Amino acid sequence: MTGSTDFTGPGGVGAEIADQVRDDRVAALFADGSTVVLQALHRTWPAVIDFCTALAEDLGHPVQANAYITPPQSQGFSAHYDVHDVFVLQLAGRKHWRVHEPVLTDPLRSQPWAQHGDAVAARARDDEPVIDRVLEPGDVMYLPRGWLHSATALGSVSAHLTIGVHVVTRYALAESILQILASDERLRATLPLGIDVADPEQLAPHVDAVRDALVAALGDVTPGAVARRVRGRVWTGGRPEPVGPVALAASARDLAPGDAVRRRLGVHHRLVPGDDQVVLELAEKTLTLPAVVAPALRAVLAGGTHAVGELPGLDADDQVVLVRRLLREGVLVPATA
Repeated sequence: MTGSTDFTGPGGVGAEIADQVRDDRVAALFADGSTVVLQALHRTWPAVIDFCTALAEDLGHPVQANAYITPPQSQGFSAHYDVHDVFVLQLAGRKHWRVHEPVLTDPLRSQPWAQHGDAVAARARDDEPVIDRVLEPGDVMYLPRGWLHSATALGSVSAHLTIGVHVVTRYALAESILQILASDERLRATLPLGIDVADPEQLAPHVDAVRDALVAALGDVTPGAVARRVRGRVWTGGRPEPVGPVALAASARDLAPGDAVRRRLGVHHRLVPGDDQVVLELAEKTLTLPAVVAPALRAVLAGGTHAVGELPGLDADDQVVLVRRLLREGVLVPATA
């Protein structure tokens, strides 16, 4: 098994990070049959950033991307399953994939395949695969979470991009409900000192009390309260499209009627109207604005390109003020960006 010290080393003078990747060590490991994994390309490679940001917005679930470069006739990983949905995009070379039915359907993130290692190995060894085929460049395969898979490069170096979709589950809603119920004093009560938590009889009355408190409190949980909790997981699960800080600041400073802007891709938001004000809820902050800007705000948040001076409900000067604020807050970007 390869550890990080096998392919990293000191960075030399002026390097604060001591375990930087060593290209010579990576080359030696690759020559010996190791797969090179490029993680989190959705945050480092511009084309992949754009693709994953747009895909996450379409799907409503956070998205990540890793690339796997495997030497000829080598296998990257033994049979395993992922706890997120996967799209495999074959980029170069050919790779032979074997896919088996799950040993655990729809596993949660707290249920990785290693917990069922023996069952996974047995199924991959003894059962016929559901999919047994070679992917060529341009081929795409979808693997729902839990489906077992392994792959071997054929003939030449093989490279594929894995798009991981971190689906939000009903269990996530249950977790959010429990977070809400933490405000219930009955559920925060301390168990008696000296209790033996291994003794079911001693725990029984407290389990009953918790069950009764849960049943009573669940009736007061609203979808709105759950949405506010679970959205935090989705809204912070990915980053909006990158911006140039200096260029964005200049655009906001020099903004004038006729300039075109658009919503920054990947910016999650919710607009809450009121009688005197409108609240724009974002992932990490909330903007409170006069109610009169609501029509213009709805227009720019709906998507598409908009020219300052042509937004509804405001004169040109007020549109400049609103759009400049939204540019500075990272909600909008110049349409040419």
